[in-house]
Amino acid sequence: MKSSLEPDDIQAIAEAVMERLKPSIAGNGKREYEDVIFDKKSLAAYLKVSESTISKLVSNKQIPHFKIQAGQSGGVPFRQRDIDK
Repeated sequence: MKSSLEPDDIQAIAEAVMERLKPSIAGNGKREYEDVIFDKKSLAAYLKVSESTISKLVSNKQIPHFKIQAGQSGGVPFRQRDIDK
């Protein structure tokens, strides 16, 4: 069974979708920051720089990061909300 939509129906659907997406697109949504945590590799991809650049920024304290508690491993983590600021 195949159904077709009228152009006005398609336009109404598109407008409803855009209305729901506006908070996310504008950055004003309830979930503006979901506390995304990056490792060095994913942050490098996010910022479109090399991992060595991230390492230099960390060692020169030019990029916000936080320390992992003693006994845990995994490198230096970065919060997206801090990076975006």
